[in-house]
Amino acid sequence: MRVHILPELGRYFLDEIKPEFIIEITNKMRSEEYAPGTVARIIVILRYVFNLAGKWKVLPHGTNPASGIPVPPDVQRTRYLSKEEAARLLAAIRTDENQIAAKAIMLLFLTGARRNEVTHAQWSYVDWQQCTLFVPKSKNGQPRYIQLSSRAIELLKTVPRTDANPHIFPAPSTGRPMPHLFFPWDRIRKRAALQDVRLHDLRHSFASFLVNSGEDLYEVQKLLGHSNPRTTQRYAHLSRERLARAAEVVASILIEAKD
Repeated sequence: MRVHILPELGRYFLDEIKPEFIIEITNKMRSEEYAPGTVARIIVILRYVFNLAGKWKVLPHGTNPASGIPVPPDVQRTRYLSKEEAARLLAAIRTDENQIAAKAIMLLFLTGARRNEVTHAQWSYVDWQQCTLFVPKSKNGQPRYIQLSSRAIELLKTVPRTDANPHIFPAPSTGRPMPHLFFPWDRIRKRAALQDVRLHDLRHSFASFLVNSGEDLYEVQKLLGHSNPRTTQRYAHLSRERLARAAEVVASILIEAKD
């Protein structure tokens, strides 16, 4: 809304907005090479806005200018960082000028948490003895606990804290939770030469490092906060290389036995 919709449509009344206005926004985003999923969200948000306007009788029912605009399919892709890429990213995080945002991004990488679970975190949610971060409402609507490693605990201890603000990572200008981390993240990933890596890919990379290190998928599921184990199964293929190495162990034993 703030970045894409309001700058283009904010000056119009609702009944002045035409389908061609929305198409112009999405065409502009495509020309700037935004992902299909990002373009789709613009259309979905506007559909919802006008559906509510009809439901609340602000506009006549059935006058939704976004209803006839097709939503582009979201291209599902998963990007995993290599160890070398992770090292470049960590170096860029450590040297970024906005260290509040940088530490929030670092905590995302250390925990595999979702963005809002970290940006909306409060100091009272941290259990220093149990090494957990409480999330009152996760993506599935249920509370959950994020397990904090010793490195994550050390990171939190370096974050400046004021008694007047309960939030761990407040925006400097408002003191409220950061609405997003895009601009500091975009600066960090470009500095690390990782322009194709999304912020959410840190969560995928967290899982891939665990799986390829031999951790059980059930443990990965619990750490990521997946309510359905099938969601975690997407990472099962990452263990094939490890399984191939394990299979070679048996082969080597049989060769030695033959000799």
